[in-house]
Amino acid sequence: MTPSIPDLADVLAARARIAPYLRPTPLYSYPTLNAMTGARVHVKHENHQPVGAFKVRGGVNLISQLSEDERQRGVASASTGNHGQSVAYAANLFGVRATVFVPENANPVKVESMRALGAEIVFHGRDFDDAREYCEKQAGERGMRYIHSGNEPDLISGVGTYTLEILEARPDIDVIVVPVGGGSGAAGACVVAKNVRDSIEVIGVQSAAAPAAYKSWRARTLVTDSMNTFAEGLATRTAFDLPQRILWEHLDDFVLVPDETIAEATRTMIEKTRNLVEPAGAATLGAVLADPVRFAGRDVAIVCSGGNISPAQLTALWSKSDS
Repeated sequence: MTPSIPDLADVLAARARIAPYLRPTPLYSYPTLNAMTGARVHVKHENHQPVGAFKVRGGVNLISQLSEDERQRGVASASTGNHGQSVAYAANLFGVRATVFVPENANPVKVESMRALGAEIVFHGRDFDDAREYCEKQAGERGMRYIHSGNEPDLISGVGTYTLEILEARPDIDVIVVPVGGGSGAAGACVVAKNVRDSIEVIGVQSAAAPAAYKSWRARTLVTDSMNTFAEGLATRTAFDLPQRILWEHLDDFVLVPDETIAEATRTMIEKTRNLVEPAGAATLGAVLADPVRFAGRDVAIVCSGGNISPAQLTALWSKSDS
């Protein structure tokens, strides 16, 4: 069965559902970023969530609505880390057993967080898609409720709540720039922004080293492509149907940025905002810095989707910058 596309009413309902558990995150402007970009940049700090990433909104929205039978059977999902933390956090909140399948080289910071939240961790495969395919098979065999990281309307309506917060805090926003891995965050932004004011421009950003979602958006069909990015939050080899159907209809533009640009943007975000930021969360700043003429003089919200960067990643970033 094809999942239904959520609408603004679904996002509003999700906000009421998650409000007892998650507080709105800050939207801050930094004079140094404004000077660097020529725009009025507003950073949506989803790195301030309890698990350090935006996806927890969707996890709480979905798991809070599980049937008693689904809760008893437990949930299974695959992740490079942030979606898995979302599932683990919400499962812990509502007393549901969770198993998260991760690639062999998963970010240890995110793995430790999922374990601390009570999730069983299963390592499998070289990347997210290997882990996802194995998870789907295992969930079926174990009778667990499989939670797809993209094709779940409740995840999209849940993460759409950060766009509600952006526009309530700054109704004058001209552009929202969103990082894209599976595409749930960008899809949620489109659902909200285009219903609030159609002139708001929504732009997706993906690594040029993992362009499956970008190429799917361009082709208007799901495609598979290479995945070589260091930014695990953007690291998918395949695109997902439900987010793409929303993006095909509503996303204004989709851009690719090289990993080198993402690395530089990550260093800049950490230095200028004094926040820990993971590479996927800095990709949006990379896109603005790479095309300053497009954004100059405009009110631009950039989504800092997460801050779960490992010590090894931090060390590598500054080692590369010094070499």
